[in-house]
Amino acid sequence: MKKYLFFDSAKCSACGACALACIDQNDVDVASGQQPFRHTFTLENKQGDLSFHSVSCMHCADAPCVMGCPCGCLTKDAETGFTLYDTTNCIGCHSCAMACPYGVPGFGPDGKMRKCDACIERQRAGMLPACVKVCPTGALVLLTEDEFKARQAAENEKKARLMMEKQFAR
Repeated sequence: MKKYLFFDSAKCSACGACALACIDQNDVDVASGQQPFRHTFTLENKQGDLSFHSVSCMHCADAPCVMGCPCGCLTKDAETGFTLYDTTNCIGCHSCAMACPYGVPGFGPDGKMRKCDACIERQRAGMLPACVKVCPTGALVLLTEDEFKARQAAENEKKARLMMEKQFAR
């Protein structure tokens, strides 16, 4: 069954627990300069309103990183749809990073690529991804395909409604 990591910025409190859980779960050595697989940041609009964001691999349906890797280290998991990696044959050429439109793949001290794999081993053991488990506000959730499509439809409806309100408010 396809699954999706869904982020709701309206629920995010910018606590950073998701990034810390990711660092811990994946033994990311931040002290040596290795980047965490999940990044958090805050944006401010012209009115001074803040929005919080938490981003990791987008697990693209047609993941360019998979096609960009000359060694076949990246694959799409047929069951979940997540983009997985195996660094056994990674030569550290950075082709995956250059192919990724989001600049997600990072590289460890050994020069091999590392990125979010949606905690696939945790999921296979019946657990939630670490970032989802620790999110205190429910901003990060793991959804089935049907749940994801329903959320997308609701978001699109909300955006359309806001656009119409702005259009007729003139």
